[in-house]
Amino acid sequence: MDWVPIAFGTFKVVALVTAMFFAIKWHYDQGEKLGRQAVLRAGIKITAGFVFALTGVGLLVLVLSRMLGLDLSY
Repeated sequence: MDWVPIAFGTFKVVALVTAMFFAIKWHYDQGEKLGRQAVLRAGIKITAGFVFALTGVGLLVLVLSRMLGLDLSY
């Protein structure tokens, strides 16, 4: 039973490293194909969307916690 975490952990590390390699390779190839400006623009759009979504979730949590009467003061 002691070999199970080692085997599954090794498989997980190999799978993640392989996936990261192909993800980086795909993005690098897309950058060469589409041009640096297009990839940079897409990255900025995705980052802005993520920040907007994160802010929305934060505000939603704040509103819901106040509606439920949770004390969030220090």
